[in-house]
Amino acid sequence: MNLPPAHRLLVIEDEPQMLRNLVTILRAEGFSVLGAPGGQEGLALAHAELPDLILCDLMMPDLDGIEVLRRLRAVPRLAPVPFIFLTARGERDEVRAGMNLGADDYLTKPVKVDDLLGAIRMRLARRQQALAAAQSGTRRPTQPADLARLGLTDRQNEVLFWLIEGKGNADIAIILGLAHATVKKHLEHIFGKLGVENRTSAIMTALERWAEITSVE
Repeated sequence: MNLPPAHRLLVIEDEPQMLRNLVTILRAEGFSVLGAPGGQEGLALAHAELPDLILCDLMMPDLDGIEVLRRLRAVPRLAPVPFIFLTARGERDEVRAGMNLGADDYLTKPVKVDDLLGAIRMRLARRQQALAAAQSGTRRPTQPADLARLGLTDRQNEVLFWLIEGKGNADIAIILGLAHATVKKHLEHIFGKLGVENRTSAIMTALERWAEITSVE
């Protein structure tokens, strides 16, 4: 029986032991893994190997993660590759900038193995869903502005977008620079406007309404 090819991951991390640990863990899980000790080499490997997903340290001396992401998103064939930041605690402003630039997720170091594998598998699955949707002609919101037709405020669109992307309240607060209580208040207003009572129903209802609206455009 022919097995499907392993997903190719690129890990960009300037701390040698962390890089070795991540590569070892991911290879043990059956992934094909490339390692780069800095941003410049990581960019070169991304261009040469076209990975299925990139894990990248945020703060690096030669080229930081934000600039790596900015350059990747400017290249059409690399722009869709899922990108996960590896961050140290306290880098809230940098995380916010990176997520708003188009990063798919972030993990705080030291990274728990279950969290690492869960984030990778979720983002790979989302990528497959996006490819399948593109082939079938089904669209999905890719930025908060896509939700503008749902009758929410701009800030509520941002909160809802990251809710759809699987983020919890704490992550949404960091990404948008809001207090945790403010995120909860926005969610209450979103639930009320959508006529739902919980997060799962909000996501399903928002996507259904968005699909109906965009299908006639």
